[in-house]
Amino acid sequence: MRSQFVIATFSDPDSLLAAVRTIRDHSFPIYDVYTPYPVHHLDRAMGLRRTRLSWVTFFAGALGLTLAFSFLFYTTILDWPLNVGGKPDNSTLAFIPICFELTVLIGGLSTVAALLFRARLFPGKKERLPASSLTNDTFALVLRRRNDQFDSVLASRLLRNSGAREVREIEAQL
Repeated sequence: MRSQFVIATFSDPDSLLAAVRTIRDHSFPIYDVYTPYPVHHLDRAMGLRRTRLSWVTFFAGALGLTLAFSFLFYTTILDWPLNVGGKPDNSTLAFIPICFELTVLIGGLSTVAALLFRARLFPGKKERLPASSLTNDTFALVLRRRNDQFDSVLASRLLRNSGAREVREIEAQL
């Protein structure tokens, strides 16, 4: 499927942030923003929501803790109760290191799996960029034309007024 894009390149992050704010104020949908290094407050300027991966980590960690404690309780109390040195069967202090380790392990692995699933990253996936030089050393703002109501002339004028070094329209296959 071929799509039309408006790509604006900038020489510094401040003009990029100004352009993102201007474009959002005029209700143009932003396809993506490319920078050679992280730019502070860019996510807020783009209107991106906070990630929900922390909830995945929390619930997976709670599941790991529950599974670890249930397994330890079952094996030491119900399945094979041994009296070792006169200690009680349900010595929960002995459970703490294993419960902690399984909480961290299951929480961490679930977070990585959720990130890869949500970002649609899998082995062998090819990158899909509107232009090949976007990720090298430029600050770039990419707008995608989805319908006939997209005013590319207005978008180009707004980007140039915001300090764009170059604005071009391309058609690429994604």
